[in-house]
Amino acid sequence: MKKTISHALWAFTLATFTVSACGKKDSVDTASNENTLAHIPSGGEGRDSADSKMDPSHVVNDSVAYEINSPAPEKSEQPMAMPASKDMARRTGARAKPSVAMSPQAMPVSPPPPPTDIGQGSEDYKDYGKNPMVSTAEDHLSTFAVDVDTASYAIARRKLMSGQLPPESAVRVEEFVNYFKYDYAGPAANANDAPFAVHMDMAPSPFSKERKLLRVGVQAKKLSLRERKNANLVFLVDVSGSMQSADKLELAKRALRILVDNLKDGDTVSLVTYAGSTRVVLPPTGLEKKGEIISALEDLRAGGSTAMASGMELAYGLAAQALGPNSLSRVIVLSDGDANIGNTSHDAMLKSIAGKVKEGVTLSTIGFGMGNYKDTLMEQLANKGNGNYFYIDGMNQARRVFQEQLGGTLEVVAKDVKIQVDFDPDVVSRYRLIGYENRDVADVDFRNDKVDAGEIGAGHTVTAMYEVELTREDAVPVTVRLRAKTPKGSKAKETAYAFSPKQSFASFSAAPEDFRFASAVMGAAEILRGSEHAAQWSLEEVISIAKASGDSYESERSEFISLMEKARELKSKLARR
Repeated sequence: MKKTISHALWAFTLATFTVSACGKKDSVDTASNENTLAHIPSGGEGRDSADSKMDPSHVVNDSVAYEINSPAPEKSEQPMAMPASKDMARRTGARAKPSVAMSPQAMPVSPPPPPTDIGQGSEDYKDYGKNPMVSTAEDHLSTFAVDVDTASYAIARRKLMSGQLPPESAVRVEEFVNYFKYDYAGPAANANDAPFAVHMDMAPSPFSKERKLLRVGVQAKKLSLRERKNANLVFLVDVSGSMQSADKLELAKRALRILVDNLKDGDTVSLVTYAGSTRVVLPPTGLEKKGEIISALEDLRAGGSTAMASGMELAYGLAAQALGPNSLSRVIVLSDGDANIGNTSHDAMLKSIAGKVKEGVTLSTIGFGMGNYKDTLMEQLANKGNGNYFYIDGMNQARRVFQEQLGGTLEVVAKDVKIQVDFDPDVVSRYRLIGYENRDVADVDFRNDKVDAGEIGAGHTVTAMYEVELTREDAVPVTVRLRAKTPKGSKAKETAYAFSPKQSFASFSAAPEDFRFASAVMGAAEILRGSEHAAQWSLEEVISIAKASGDSYESERSEFISLMEKARELKSKLARR
């Protein structure tokens, strides 16, 4: 395979590139800038003397960390073909599944090329298309599996912070919308132990005057640290050569340190690595030996090829040993997803993971790095493993995933959760589900408990937004049905929720602030992914709506506004070319 940059050019670039050691942080917006490209602060939470063991081939200061060793070894490619589109799934009754299309080796992480020509390297993203407007006379049911992943938003943030627009196929509307917190009430204490509550509201669309926006929100019950079951975690860490840069393995190690610091007595940690060969670095170890866990993490070094499949088998074996009625077992994969060497095909590996889920072991994937990042595979693994898919672009995101939202990251409160929205053809003429294209479920499979769906963790929220066209406003337009199984159940329970006229607002400005902000995020995602439905929408509108939608939560909403201002500037520059 031809390399994307010659060794001569690489040497020249290194000779002319310097890294400032002044320690000054760039200020982009009012939010903390720890989520910038490869930004790994030298102090603060999770830092200890063990960081002095960092590979000397990295230069790190308070504002930037770049790999300065030679490019990572190339990996052989094994493309995987997957089934077709959502429309085919609707016709045949099968769920659309992702595919992996591997492409050439990426340019090294450091030094970063100019923002105007940064490129996508061998990154892999899957375009699932865009849901069309549907006539209720032809199909009044919209059925999909829930999704609590948020990787797409974090990937887009990193791209924008590095001065480039995210690839359109990297933008998934539902993951943008579900990244943010919304003020949904949880299930009532006397709600027959229901694991979640369902909310609906509707208002005129600020983007399409003849349409309305319908929001469907699900709030899972929250669990205290005491209520959470003991966790048996297996960290499956990619230590192949492609993970050498500071925004990959070194960031992964610091993120895991945060996770370990937030575990409780009774939890156990195992550590498995894969790079050509696999090995158990740390057998199941309780928190009473926390020092041994931290030491094992800090000793990790990158080098070699990738053999993810064999690592999976070893990790699942350790997780299965700890299965019990009062505990949970989860494999957590930390990788750039560039897993192309091994005796097992991607299809076989995904099939094996689905089998492990039936035994009670779940799997989450945590993505790192850019240039060779394989988003499609990382999402597939989490989907098959009944787990979460996150992307970590800095320490703020690491704290968000492994500290602030740890309960939802680790413990599932409902599995195989499907939502079916039933539009009354006498009230609604057409509708469109915005996003969830790769979560489509055939309408006939809503009550088929053998069909896999999505999982909801403790405290998680799920939001779906629709564009709808009404023929009348004096009747109930929609009923929402939800089916879900208990974490270890095999038969789903169904509940139905009718829309109330009190949930409809005469103007967009009269709608709740959360509704308006979610609409802004949805609009941004539609524009960034090049949706034909948003051809007349603008980021200027998005920014205006977001700014008028109330206070931010932990600066996340103000950061969103800053990111969209960057996106607007980048799109303007492209338009002027």
